[in-house]
Amino acid sequence: MSDNIPEGGPEGGNAGATEATEGPVLSIITQYIKDLSFENPNAPASLNPELPQPTIELGVNVQARALTPENYEVELRIQATAKHEEETAFILELVYGGMFLIKNFPADAMEMMCMIECPRLIFPFARRVISDATRDGGFSPLQLDPIDFAGLFQSFKAQQSEPGNA
Repeated sequence: MSDNIPEGGPEGGNAGATEATEGPVLSIITQYIKDLSFENPNAPASLNPELPQPTIELGVNVQARALTPENYEVELRIQATAKHEEETAFILELVYGGMFLIKNFPADAMEMMCMIECPRLIFPFARRVISDATRDGGFSPLQLDPIDFAGLFQSFKAQQSEPGNA
């Protein structure tokens, strides 16, 4: 066996390099806006500065699929509807995707990686897109609070295990 890393090299020897190639790997290959829609159906009336802050209804969904045994696409779907009483101020729909390299994890951890860790990594970027889109639509930027993807995943699993939801 031949190593091109000299003893005491950047890893302090070659033990670190072996661990890095054999240990679990989660990395973002790329991320992208897959779909973005912003509707401001009642402009300019909905932009009146004397109106109170609108109420926001928020929906979040995560979908994942294997592209290859080690590459996965994860989509973070966020819908936000703002209303002033019964009148719609804006409707925003975003599908923000990421392609991830996920390898050397136990098979029973793959679902949690795709449904918790991957969306957690791309959420800040999706949050910025939403903030910019609402600002560019004439409203105050919508700043989403961090999302507990582990809690959402646990709720989803609990609903699936209830009788009649299988």
